[in-house]
Amino acid sequence: MRKNALALVSVLVLSCGIAATGALAAEPRILSLTGTGRVVAEPDMATLTAGVVSEADTARAALSDNTARMTAVIDAFKQAGIPAKDLQTANFSVQPRYFHERTDTGTKPPRIVGYTVQNQVVVTVRDLSVLGAVLDKSVDVGANTISGPVFDIADKGTATDEARRQASADALHKAELYAEALGVTLGPIQSISEMDVSVPRPMLMRTAAVPMAAEAAVPIEGGEIDLTAQVNITWTLADQ
Repeated sequence: MRKNALALVSVLVLSCGIAATGALAAEPRILSLTGTGRVVAEPDMATLTAGVVSEADTARAALSDNTARMTAVIDAFKQAGIPAKDLQTANFSVQPRYFHERTDTGTKPPRIVGYTVQNQVVVTVRDLSVLGAVLDKSVDVGANTISGPVFDIADKGTATDEARRQASADALHKAELYAEALGVTLGPIQSISEMDVSVPRPMLMRTAAVPMAAEAAVPIEGGEIDLTAQVNITWTLADQ
């Protein structure tokens, strides 16, 4: 009886070993490569932030000045053809200004000497041909802080899809090259994974509290925008 049990255990161990060996042998050979695609496009829109900073002895006086000037700035954008949907208030604040007086015996407690009011609006400009004039006009009517513009593409979908096609073609080209060099044959695709889609932006043009000449439009250069895509594709190698 004991001999029969030992024989049965031996058969089971042998069977498991054969099954494991078979599973190991059935493990497919694969080739995994990454492809990159790049599309260069010209921007067709820009975003900038314009604002007014006002200072006065009282919060009410600072607010009144800021409100009047900021209203003029927003009206100027609208008159330039910027629709209301492309104007959005981004930051509004009322802050006291402190004076820290030092004496021979130390520093006195800070005291309020005035107030600063800041209001900013984010503007989306969809016609770049008027961007310089829009910046000029905003300063003419009272804006004294401007940051941007940040250039962008309104419809990135088409350009991004082209970058994806290029990335796929790049991965396939590499796979065919390696297969030929190594004497193997590509089989069916086992997996496809998108690794990255990025849109680096050009450097911002910044202007802050700087007067501009009314007779000359601000020079604007949109440059180019690179859209890149990366994809990882894994092929099963066909049996020879």
